[in-house]
Amino acid sequence: MLLGPPGSGKGTQATRLADRLSIPHISTGDILRAAVKAGTPLGQQVAGIMASGGLVGDDLITDLVRDRLAQPDASRGFVLDGYPRTRAQAQALDTMRPPESFTIALIQVPDEAIVKRMSSRRVCDGCGLTQSVSPDSKSEAETCPYCGGDLIVRPDDNPGTVRRRLATYADAATPVIQYYRLHLRYGEVNGLQHADNVTAALLAHIDRGFL
Repeated sequence: MLLGPPGSGKGTQATRLADRLSIPHISTGDILRAAVKAGTPLGQQVAGIMASGGLVGDDLITDLVRDRLAQPDASRGFVLDGYPRTRAQAQALDTMRPPESFTIALIQVPDEAIVKRMSSRRVCDGCGLTQSVSPDSKSEAETCPYCGGDLIVRPDDNPGTVRRRLATYADAATPVIQYYRLHLRYGEVNGLQHADNVTAALLAHIDRGFL
């Protein structure tokens, strides 16, 4: 289970770990999109909520995660990314698998480092690829090296927006982190390291949990 603020590299590390361990990367965002695409009863509920601009509640997202963890490919393990987001979700997760079977890692990155990191992201308005540029770069002067399109700042990568997202995350995540901090397999990893070093630290933490 990977915990960490937006921009901490959770998604990248979850993909790397899933690849290395040959287990599925289970992201709540992916679950929601897959359920909507499949047109399942839960997916239809989610589609309606999302279309109206509402938030998917604890019970509904928990049902979606429960269904996903029951799939055969998750029987050997999985990398969980984006769930649990609340203490109620954490307690629900403990009913899906033995609590002691989880290895939990918090990727630690200071807020201002995340603001700087996310402010340097650009998305190509041509091919849609997200890229990093120099923090003092002017987006209108940058072009995509792959397709020649313009690199623009996403609205949710604006520094003010990022800070608000981090504050919202902290409010929700603090009770979850407190819930897991005493867990025998809980650990924290410095997310300011090179991505390869973060991956190595996460794998070492996982190995320690299974000794």
